[in-house]
Amino acid sequence: MKIFLTGGTGFVGSHFLREVQKSGHEVVAQCRPGSRPRLQPSQNPLWIERPLDHNFEVELAGCETLVHLASHTPNPPYAPLDECLYWNVYATTRLLQQAARQGVQNVLVAGTCFEYGAAAEGIDFVHPGTEMRPSLSYPISKAAATTVCLGIARSLGLRLKILRIFQVFGEGEAASRFWPSLRKAALAGDNFSMSAGTQIRDFIPVEEVARQFVDALSFTHVEPGKPQVRNIGTGVPQTLIEFAQYWWRAWGATGELQPGQLGLRPGELQRLVADIHSVHIT
Repeated sequence: MKIFLTGGTGFVGSHFLREVQKSGHEVVAQCRPGSRPRLQPSQNPLWIERPLDHNFEVELAGCETLVHLASHTPNPPYAPLDECLYWNVYATTRLLQQAARQGVQNVLVAGTCFEYGAAAEGIDFVHPGTEMRPSLSYPISKAAATTVCLGIARSLGLRLKILRIFQVFGEGEAASRFWPSLRKAALAGDNFSMSAGTQIRDFIPVEEVARQFVDALSFTHVEPGKPQVRNIGTGVPQTLIEFAQYWWRAWGATGELQPGQLGLRPGELQRLVADIHSVHIT
């Protein structure tokens, strides 16, 4: 299969690129000028160094599947809403329309669990058909992008899957995020300040996310114009402090975990765990 990939130098994208190359697929990969992979692929794809809002119709010609992993400021502090909307909605819209004009029928898009926003409050396991009610710039733009992708797929008869990723962690993750920050402190022998850690999350290793995206390249059971949305997680609830304690021991940390030293982020949910068994068809 010939695949057009966006976000191939990013956290999830770098792992996906490694995993998809094991299956022998041919990959044409867009990346921002000057961007380099978080992890070096086993072999370099055909890199297209061009901003996401440019034209890719020449490179899309002959591709069977578009895998869209690129996203703008997925980690706090998020960019302003207008900037997020431009890159996550407008640029995505252009890309899907270009792909459709070049005969690409299969589209796989990375979503985020934060699209659910306040609608996930009080739900034990969040169904992929749950209403989207985000309140911050990046999640708002991703929810808007989902709506646009679903509409384009229905109107143009594309086979579309949107996979909403839950609490992914692992090698190549942005240094400011929880797992890399925890590891840095553990390996340095430092203490680590954190919130009370009572938040319940669905932590999934990035390698497993990459495998599930590769598995999703089969569109056998997806009908044209009837997009599917599903969650990518483990379905296993775990508190933040349990997660931290596990890795603290695994790394042989000599410092101390210091829960309760930090507060929660604005709008942070107490529980966010995936229903991984359901598929929402729109």
